[in-house]
Amino acid sequence: MTDIIKLGLSLILIGFALVLVGAVLSAGNIAFGGLIMIGPIPVAFGSSPGITVAAMVIGLLLMVMFFIIGRRNA
Repeated sequence: MTDIIKLGLSLILIGFALVLVGAVLSAGNIAFGGLIMIGPIPVAFGSSPGITVAAMVIGLLLMVMFFIIGRRNA
C-alpha cells in the first residue's frame, strides 16, 4: 500500500474514533442528520430543523461544485 492510502485510512479511523467518543460523552443530548447524494441531487434528513437545513446547505454547495467541475472538464 502506498503511504497516501495508509494516511487516508488512518484519518478515517481517527475520525470514527472521535465521533464515537463525542457520542459517548454527550449521550443525553443527541441530534443527528445526514446527506445522501443521488447523482448531483442532495437528499437531507435530520432530527431537528437546524441540522436538516445545515445538511441541505452542504448538499447544495456540493451540487454546485459538481456542476462547476463537470462543466470545466467538458
